[in-house]
Amino acid sequence: MTSKLALLGGPKAVKSDPGDIFKWPIITKEDEEAVLEVLREGKMSQTDVTQKFEQEFAEWLGMKYALAHNNGTAAINAALFGLGIGVGDEIICPSITYWASCLPAYSLGATVVFADIDPDTLNIDPNDIEKRITPRTKAIMVVHYLGMPADMDAIMEIARKYNLKVIEDCSHAHGAKYKGRMVGTFGDVAAFSLMSGKSLACGEGGILVTNDRRIYERAIIFGHYERHKYAITCSDLKAGAGLPWGGYKYRMHQLTSAVCRVQLKYYPERMAEIDKAMNYFWDLLEGVPGLRSHRPPKGSGTTKGGWYAPHGIYVKEELGGLSITRFCEAVRAEGAPCVPGCNLPLHLHPLFNTIDVYHHGKPTRIANLPEGVDIREPPGSLPVSESINRRVFTVPWFKKFKPEIIEEYAEAYRKVAENYEELLPGDKGDDESIGAWGLTFRIR
Repeated sequence: MTSKLALLGGPKAVKSDPGDIFKWPIITKEDEEAVLEVLREGKMSQTDVTQKFEQEFAEWLGMKYALAHNNGTAAINAALFGLGIGVGDEIICPSITYWASCLPAYSLGATVVFADIDPDTLNIDPNDIEKRITPRTKAIMVVHYLGMPADMDAIMEIARKYNLKVIEDCSHAHGAKYKGRMVGTFGDVAAFSLMSGKSLACGEGGILVTNDRRIYERAIIFGHYERHKYAITCSDLKAGAGLPWGGYKYRMHQLTSAVCRVQLKYYPERMAEIDKAMNYFWDLLEGVPGLRSHRPPKGSGTTKGGWYAPHGIYVKEELGGLSITRFCEAVRAEGAPCVPGCNLPLHLHPLFNTIDVYHHGKPTRIANLPEGVDIREPPGSLPVSESINRRVFTVPWFKKFKPEIIEEYAEAYRKVAENYEELLPGDKGDDESIGAWGLTFRIR
């Protein structure tokens, strides 16, 4: 009997040329002309185009202030400094995220305490946040992971209860909404990456947004020295104007700013098409055993924006215990991209356990804490974070709504899930190394 599965000799589910359904970013003549104008006028290192982009981005979110940076990591570093995070302070951050969500704290003499994630949303678990609060906790780093908005109601309630600041890392969630309100507008400050792999893709850049003038000015004085004369109004900051307090030069390159302006102009309509395409894909797989969508409930007013790095949730118990490695191998054989895992849990990396970055004579993670205080979390301390890489898998990131193409890719996943029993005899279990410290290279 011939197998239905391509991995075992059957026909592939994906037969059609996908065309431009995965092409991203979309670059047009308008983008090219915007960049050429900057080049021709020799304005690469000026700030006029950048400030126009900042104004447009702030208006899009309904925020007072936006400050563009050379990358998202710089924007997060400036956000931390803007809040006054410094030596001996702690921020609480999910362990499953890109390293830039928390590592900049080290450069400020601060450190990070990791919280576990919710197994369904993959975001920081509000029920775990309170357990991580100490007298040194100053802020909660909220990551809207893989475009899924975090539970901002619960998080903001905790922040108010303990008088903590909230930073939103929206690098995966441009344009996403939580109960009808844009992410990045809930906390004290938010940061976005704008690199070319993101859903709002501008090249290499980042941007910070806030409604707090002092946070905004502190971010300026940290790494934007050329704006001090006209942008700094706080008297204590004026006294140190002229030089960047952080010793950094964080301004956005105006070639990126030019691209950002054009990309933002068309992003809402492009984002809407992505949302339509991705929801159609998951609608086709609704009810398939072993597969769960990683998306907000319909009708909740919560959306995923541009669906950066879309994933699905794998329930192997419904597929006879089939390993996620074997499942993804079979899906790839059908012609669809499918890789197990997501970001690896940061709390287990040596940089957060044993490495002494600045020659303190002890691991940097605990170098500026009171003697005898150890906040490191050993294996087993964040069980969801430590097991999630065998519970999630990538799915195609459709940029166009082309139903006939999307249906073929959805069929690849359905076909494997419904014929999982054929895969059990050859299942060698999961690979030891599932997941990665970064995600961009895994995304199609």
